[in-house]
Amino acid sequence: MQTDIDYRLAFDLAPVGLVLSRHRSIVDCNALLCEMFGQPRELLIGQTFQVLYPSQEEYERTGARIAPILNARGHYADDRVMKRGNGETFWCHVTGRALNRASPHEAGIWSFLDLSSRRPVKAALTPREREVAASLLEGHTSKEIGRLLSISHRTVEIYRARLMRKFKAATSAELVHKLMAG
Repeated sequence: MQTDIDYRLAFDLAPVGLVLSRHRSIVDCNALLCEMFGQPRELLIGQTFQVLYPSQEEYERTGARIAPILNARGHYADDRVMKRGNGETFWCHVTGRALNRASPHEAGIWSFLDLSSRRPVKAALTPREREVAASLLEGHTSKEIGRLLSISHRTVEIYRARLMRKFKAATSAELVHKLMAG
């Protein structure tokens, strides 16, 4: 028995937000992505991913950070803070695959999973604090975070201390717990 699969329907109705990209621009996206980011499909198609980021600098730094990983592995995943069309920020799990590892931003397939019901964004964080917080949630040490973000581990410690003050955490473990809770 042969079953024809309607891949367009599967894309449109997938249980995660999906994007097809070329050179970090949105070529196509599904309904759940539009709902998640509060933007109609017509406004997202042709835009760079920058419209989904809280700031231009986060968009640029993330692109620079993930390119070598996409080059080496062909895929990438992390949790990061993204921005809805109304300006609200939220935690999102992002997973992507480069179609050409030699040119990772040339074309890709990306999925987005809204984590806001499990991890709300409560404290106002700077772009760098968001990056450090995301790396802490992945279990990275200060030295590893420093290498990932191309900053010194001592600078990471300064950002960790700021996060601990903002979240009123006495220990790093408590900070991670509070970050997970929002």
